[in-house]
Amino acid sequence: MKISGGEKEDGIIIGNVFNKYSSSNPIVNWIMNNFESSLSEFVSQVSPSTIHEVGCGEGFWVLNWAKQGISAKGSDFSSKIIELAVQNAANHNLDPALFSTRNIYELEPEQHSADLIVCCEVLEHLEEPEQALASLQRITQKYLIISVPREPLWCTLNLIRGKYIRSWGNTPGHIQHWSSQQFVSLISQYFTVVAIKKPLPWTMLLCQPLQN
Repeated sequence: MKISGGEKEDGIIIGNVFNKYSSSNPIVNWIMNNFESSLSEFVSQVSPSTIHEVGCGEGFWVLNWAKQGISAKGSDFSSKIIELAVQNAANHNLDPALFSTRNIYELEPEQHSADLIVCCEVLEHLEEPEQALASLQRITQKYLIISVPREPLWCTLNLIRGKYIRSWGNTPGHIQHWSSQQFVSLISQYFTVVAIKKPLPWTMLLCQPLQN
């Protein structure tokens, strides 16, 4: 099974329009290495016993963490994407039950809580990001790592490489746009921001639950 670029499920584009994880482009590889380095540094910093990646896609990160011996699981709203994640788990001789289909708005503490919640490149696709953040609040036991494209840099870089000209560089499916300052301000309403990284061209935050 393959997901074609731009394919939709429930009106939302699923998968990666551009498969950046398997690109042979050295610039793309440099960008993705910086993203991976930032994410891995945050994960190492908090040393979680359990991780739940919300919006896990095809399961790239969950499978990496599972191979490291971390108790990791992933969820995604798309049943088609989760089918791919389950297939990828089987291909790596890992438990397909690592993955489940779940809408981010419907996460419940009893089933979906973890020491560390990871939610990368998800909020920009959502019509109701505030509702999603409230849902993430419910399941974050200790830490949250969350990232979004950094605007207007993201769209500008797309324009420079000649992509999505008619939409001023906006990647298909991106309906929310935040600068780093705007994103920190939004997240601070729901979490305490502990640290900020800016791997080009994202904003990535390490957060903790707000103290009552």
